[in-house]
Amino acid sequence: MLDINLLRTNPELVKENIKKKFQDEKLILVDEVVEMDKRFREAKGKCDNLRSQRKSISKEIGMLMGKGQKEEAERTKEKVAAIAQELEETERLEEELTAEIRKRMLVIPNIIDESVPIGKDDSENVEVERFGEPKVPDFEVPYHVDIMESLRGIDLDSARKTSGNGFYYLCGDIARLHSAILSYARDFMIDRGFTYYVPPFMIRSNVVTGVMSFAEMENMMYKIEGEDLYLIGTSEHSMIGKFIDTILEEDALPQTLTSYSPCFRKEVGAHGIEERGVYRIHQFEKQEMIVVCRPEESKDWFVRLYNNTVDFFRSMDIPVRTLECCSGDLADLKVKSIDVEAWSPRQKKYFEVGSCSNLGDAQARRLGIRIRSKEGKNYFAHTLNNTVVAPPRMLIAFLENNLQADGTIAIPQPLRMYMGGKEFIGK
Repeated sequence: MLDINLLRTNPELVKENIKKKFQDEKLILVDEVVEMDKRFREAKGKCDNLRSQRKSISKEIGMLMGKGQKEEAERTKEKVAAIAQELEETERLEEELTAEIRKRMLVIPNIIDESVPIGKDDSENVEVERFGEPKVPDFEVPYHVDIMESLRGIDLDSARKTSGNGFYYLCGDIARLHSAILSYARDFMIDRGFTYYVPPFMIRSNVVTGVMSFAEMENMMYKIEGEDLYLIGTSEHSMIGKFIDTILEEDALPQTLTSYSPCFRKEVGAHGIEERGVYRIHQFEKQEMIVVCRPEESKDWFVRLYNNTVDFFRSMDIPVRTLECCSGDLADLKVKSIDVEAWSPRQKKYFEVGSCSNLGDAQARRLGIRIRSKEGKNYFAHTLNNTVVAPPRMLIAFLENNLQADGTIAIPQPLRMYMGGKEFIGK
């Protein structure tokens, strides 16, 4: 959510940013907020004036009663009653305008970083850098589900019976590999100085609206019927929510956290759920990284965060690339975002396995996350998040890049201690 002062002083900048994101239908919101804000400030000034009058006249009543001038005091009380009624009506208007302004402010997109490439959608995202040499073996690489089924590691048919499309049973060594990757990711981030968390897997609606846009919420979140609770789509939601209405001392920053959680997503939209596969599903598990820091530090942390994911995948010899999201592909709260994509030998292309985002102070404004300076001044924090790893999607890259000609899967050195010392998964 933007600072209202920006709309007061530079509405054209906000409009230009909306145009860069190709959301022209939201341009009218800027004018509506500016007009409502003018009325709000007038109402607020009127309320302040009425309260002052009421206080002054109330003192006058006391003086009149003290002098025995009861009739005059009663007439003055009528003035107070009239002021009270007018004040109540104006306060109601003030509250209504506050709600309407916030409703619109939550929809107006954040100001994107000047370095973000301008483009309409993900087809115009820009490759930044490649790490590792992408290879295609001289034997056919099967579809990832076929690889898993050949190793008796997945059961989609039973999951459809219990839960429908978008769910799966992992079993045997594939299930163990899934857990091994998450355990390795946890220790990888702890070794980089991050504090490990297992957060709540459900959050209240005020946290949901604090961490994401309405469009994301509608397409992603599962609501618990009859309760003010939602299943999280990523642990970032509850980890950022942890700081709601908090004032952090500068000396306590940055907060560098890594969290494990299951994730639940509707996956409503153009992509939909795969009939047969585990790339886009309703339920998965993920290791996340979250940073809460001072505004001047967020750009440096952004680079450090996505490089953590690059380093994690490269430690298992999986080729990756970084891809900068263009303006039209950025969610409304994001200032800047880079996807990490892994190489698929079967498809002979890269595909997304993680996303790193700098949200500036957007989440902090919505949730009231402030920093207290050494001089005692409060200001909003910046928040960032990034995927360390999200199996089973990461399993696709892992299986394809480690598949051997005989159908076995090579286990790289960093994972062997989590796999009981195994060097291969065999048929």
